[in-house]
Amino acid sequence: MIHSGIYYRPGSLKARFAVRGAAEMVKFCAEHGIPHEVTGKLIVATERSELPRLHGLVQRGRENGIPVRELGPAQIAEYEPWVRGLAAIHVGTTGVCDFGAVAARLARLAQDAGASVRYGAQVRTIGRRPSAVAVRTADGTVLRARALVNCAGLHCDRVARLAGDDPGMRIVPFRGEYYELAPSRASLVNGLVYPVPDPAFPFLGVHLTRGIDGGVHIGPNAVPALAREGYAWHTVRPQELAGTLAFPGSWRIARRHWRYGAGELRRSLSKRAFTDAVRRLLPDVTADDLIAAPAGVRAQAVLPDGTLVDDFLISQSPRIVHVLNAPSPAATASLPIGREVAGRVLETLRTG
Repeated sequence: MIHSGIYYRPGSLKARFAVRGAAEMVKFCAEHGIPHEVTGKLIVATERSELPRLHGLVQRGRENGIPVRELGPAQIAEYEPWVRGLAAIHVGTTGVCDFGAVAARLARLAQDAGASVRYGAQVRTIGRRPSAVAVRTADGTVLRARALVNCAGLHCDRVARLAGDDPGMRIVPFRGEYYELAPSRASLVNGLVYPVPDPAFPFLGVHLTRGIDGGVHIGPNAVPALAREGYAWHTVRPQELAGTLAFPGSWRIARRHWRYGAGELRRSLSKRAFTDAVRRLLPDVTADDLIAAPAGVRAQAVLPDGTLVDDFLISQSPRIVHVLNAPSPAATASLPIGREVAGRVLETLRTG
């Protein structure tokens, strides 16, 4: 997904970087021959109670400088004949691209500029001196540099603590589970179709995404993962799970949002329940049309009081910049995020 930035609070890093990043990502893909398409998307209200939130998104989109068009049921059918809703908005700057190819191209550009890319290099210790930072990896290799950027996603809080910094938050992993439409039914979806999100959560709900390859992904739901890289229910790492359960913010999330969480858990354990959620947007879908697809894990920063951090979170200390919350739309916003991080590195070198 190339996100438009419509969901995010005006003036926030997410809003500014997503809007700017969407345009830059399309340009980057075009310049480097990476498959992409600006398809636009629909955000669809299926119940009257969602209409005020839908109107709020229209206002937010306009504040963020995003072109939006309000649609009625007949106009929805012009874009998506099989989708049903009371009203919708069309967001013209949303699109799709091959983000794997984007990452590979960025890695190649970095290598061409003299960088070294290492895979599977687990960080074990970090030492910091007035003039340099040293990192020791699991195989005993020691890497030294003038500055360190911690952009470790699911492990960023752990890496911050290894560096001697208190991140002030903890990563609580949420697994997002997906299905895909059977190829014979992919014609039910022309582009991208989203429900109206619940503003209390950073998750966008079960949505329909026609990818650059023509396949249609459906999801995700959002359930707690039992390991930082817990891509399935059977992946359990007791030490990581114990750390999550010992964190006060985890229990405060559970108490505050148990009803929402129960619905997500039900959709995880029941294909029928997941199908019912899809049928709110796409009534002709049956459980037989859904094929299980690989899951993802969201690295969600949570504060000790149980607050889900809803913006990108970047902090710095002498010679180190920590990226502590960069979930969706971070891929869309990756180029502006990179510039922000680079600027902070230069700043910490000047002041450190």
